[in-house]
Formats: sequence, C-alpha cells, structure tokens
Amino acid sequence: MQDTGYGLKVTVPLPYSVAVRKMTAALEQEGFGVLTTIDVQHTLKQKLDRSFRQYVILGACNPPLADRALRAELEIGLLLPCNVIVYETGPTSSVIAAMAPRAALGLVGDNPELTQVAIEADRRLRSALTTVEESLVTS
Repeated sequence: MQDTGYGLKVTVPLPYSVAVRKMTAALEQEGFGVLTTIDVQHTLKQKLDRSFRQYVILGACNPPLADRALRAELEIGLLLPCNVIVYETGPTSSVIAAMAPRAALGLVGDNPELTQVAIEADRRLRSALTTVEESLVTS
C-alpha cells in the first residue's frame, strides 16, 4: 500500500469491474456503505463529449464514525463521506485509492475527539484495501 500526500493507494492485477466489486465488498466488511457512485467516464462523455478511462468515485460512509465526527465538529460534513476511487490502468489492472482521513484532519485543526475518529476511519480504510490485496493471494 502506498501513502500519498492525501490518500492510500494500491495497484491490483484486476479488471476494473472486479476491482470495484471487491472494494465495495471490503468496505462493507469494515462497516462502510456506499452512499454515492459517480461514474466519471460516463459523466465526462455525457457532459463534455470527452472520452476517459473507466473511473468511479465511491462515497463511502461508516455511520457510527460519521456520527462521532459530526458530534466532534459540526462542519466536518464538508469532508464527508470518505471518497474511494477505482480506475483502470489496463485491461487487467486497476488502481484503488481511498482518501486519507488523518491527512484531511489537517484542514480542521486540533480536535482530540475528531483525531480519534480519523485514526479509526484510517484503520478501517487501510483494512479494506488490504483485504482486496490479500484476496489476490488466496484466489
């Protein structure tokens, strides 16, 4: 797993549709539901008549964590839900990346309660990415 400045990323030898399906299932195992699905390829084609690779933005939410975050910092809704992206890099390869909650916290400032929520969200998103990676070894 690669930590970028604002995300957590894995490259997987999976076709795009399989990567989306596996990541959605891994998020569910960590208590996240997908509230929104933005098909970037379709949207760019429809709105701009521009071709683009397969790319989806999944708006993932873990209700207990969202509740704790909102109680700790009402304006945190500006950073919710946790976005996860999946995009194709080839016919049998994809990238899956998730926002890094702890990096996003840097925008908020010092709030110990929110820090704990970010640590938990980070752990769960890392676990979901690891689940997808490990499924490749066992399949």
